[in-house]
Amino acid sequence: MSQPRATTPDHMGTPTPGRHEGRVAIITGASRGIGRAVARRLAAEGAAVVVAAKSVEPHPTLPGTIVDCVEAIRADGGTASWFQLDVRDTDRVEAMIQHAIDEHGTIDYLFNNAGAIFLGTVADVPPKRFDLMFQVNARAAHATSHYALPHMVEHRFGHILNFSPPLHTDPSPGMAPYMVTKLGMTRIAMAIAEEHRGDNIAANTIWPVTMIDTAAVRVNGMGDESQYRTPEIICDAVSELLSRPPAECSGNQFTDEELLRQAGATDEDLAGYWVLGKAPEHVLSIVGEGSMMR
Repeated sequence: MSQPRATTPDHMGTPTPGRHEGRVAIITGASRGIGRAVARRLAAEGAAVVVAAKSVEPHPTLPGTIVDCVEAIRADGGTASWFQLDVRDTDRVEAMIQHAIDEHGTIDYLFNNAGAIFLGTVADVPPKRFDLMFQVNARAAHATSHYALPHMVEHRFGHILNFSPPLHTDPSPGMAPYMVTKLGMTRIAMAIAEEHRGDNIAANTIWPVTMIDTAAVRVNGMGDESQYRTPEIICDAVSELLSRPPAECSGNQFTDEELLRQAGATDEDLAGYWVLGKAPEHVLSIVGEGSMMR
């Protein structure tokens, strides 16, 4: 049986020193999983990072807090601050933006990574669950962007990146309530891209081709370990995207593979991201034709 591949600290991948030197990034949902990995990656590449999420005290079953994420970044010589945030709280969202300005001087990158998921049919998903997903996914992407954009416009630079899938009109049986809220994030990004095309502000989305090994994926029983990629693939893709000039890269609905192939990744390179060190016989796609999330 294949052994799990060796991974980097918090699955952040291999940094390119100085790639994001002098930039300031806000990352929501950054206490664990993909958000934490991206926070550590950007900090290792020179960015000052606002690590935002709800978890300040350790969770009984889920490892990771915004406090220990910042401590890990600082221990590696990076710059970061933490901000406790429930993305449903508009006042806290506005305060987070001000925190970034006060602590780090500006806002260059906003990665809307925080998310809520509850899969089920329309009949099975209670309205309160739908409200929660809408507030954490689509509404939060609007709120963070609403308060960040004036600062980005003022200094004529910015990247807004939403963790959401490419738009489509398929019926999504068994997960339509969830997909409504995630596709809403994509609509928001596409609107921002057009509305601020002359401001040197980019808005894009990123979505994995297949499952990423996170607590959310495991808790929801989405596939098994043989079908997971490590979060390094998202870190590599996000770092690549944010390194591009905003005016030259906006209004895109990227997959992780697409971004990395544009940067020169080969099939062999992509094979290195599988948790068990090799691709499964059948890839469990979550984007495009034949996807389980259509």
